[in-house]
Amino acid sequence: MDKPKIALITGANRGLGLETARQLARMGHQVILTSRNESDGQLAVETLDSEGLQVDYQRLDVSEIASIESTKDHIAGKYGRLDILVNNAGIYLDRGSPALTVDEDMVKRTFDVNFYGPLRTCQAVFPLMQSGGYGRVVNVSSGMGALADMGGRMLGYKASKTALNARTRILAGEVKDDNIKVNAVSPGWVRTDMGGAGASRNLEDGASGIIWAATLPDDGPTGGFFRDGEAIDW
Repeated sequence: MDKPKIALITGANRGLGLETARQLARMGHQVILTSRNESDGQLAVETLDSEGLQVDYQRLDVSEIASIESTKDHIAGKYGRLDILVNNAGIYLDRGSPALTVDEDMVKRTFDVNFYGPLRTCQAVFPLMQSGGYGRVVNVSSGMGALADMGGRMLGYKASKTALNARTRILAGEVKDDNIKVNAVSPGWVRTDMGGAGASRNLEDGASGIIWAATLPDDGPTGGFFRDGEAIDW
């Protein structure tokens, strides 16, 4: 295989983040697994270690600038570059809430994690990609953020993912000459704590599109919105 890539995954202590870390580590890449809660993250590291997969761990809260900067400094000092960023950390606070009565602070907290968190992280680590002339950024989005099919309720979650999709297009246009590809991926309805036990997809299938976007060749797409490697409507 090609030289192992250095991959940073936010919100990787469980669910899709953990499965993405598992699959990238199995491919031989150096994974930096992060979580907001350190004890949860260390348990995830132990889980992968029991499977024979060695990953690096960093505490990372995407709502804290100091935490992001600390992670960036760790990557710069230990590896000198970053090749893959998977913006997976996200929250879903307003499940079922009507837009006319949703709590404004709830919407703000959702945007802080789902939109501003990935923006802060990209702004911090993009220089590590640009200096190496390579980068693959995956913004884990949702079909619920697609305007084409959007209905009522869940204003905070849906609008934050729509904004994340817009930011995907904007950043992709800015770094297209640096061999950095930025794409949004909807994993579908996956059986996670967020998706629930009744979801139609397992973790392996949900993570497959993330892995695809994280390992695109140099002639692969950028600035797109995908599920399972296929473009979907915005």
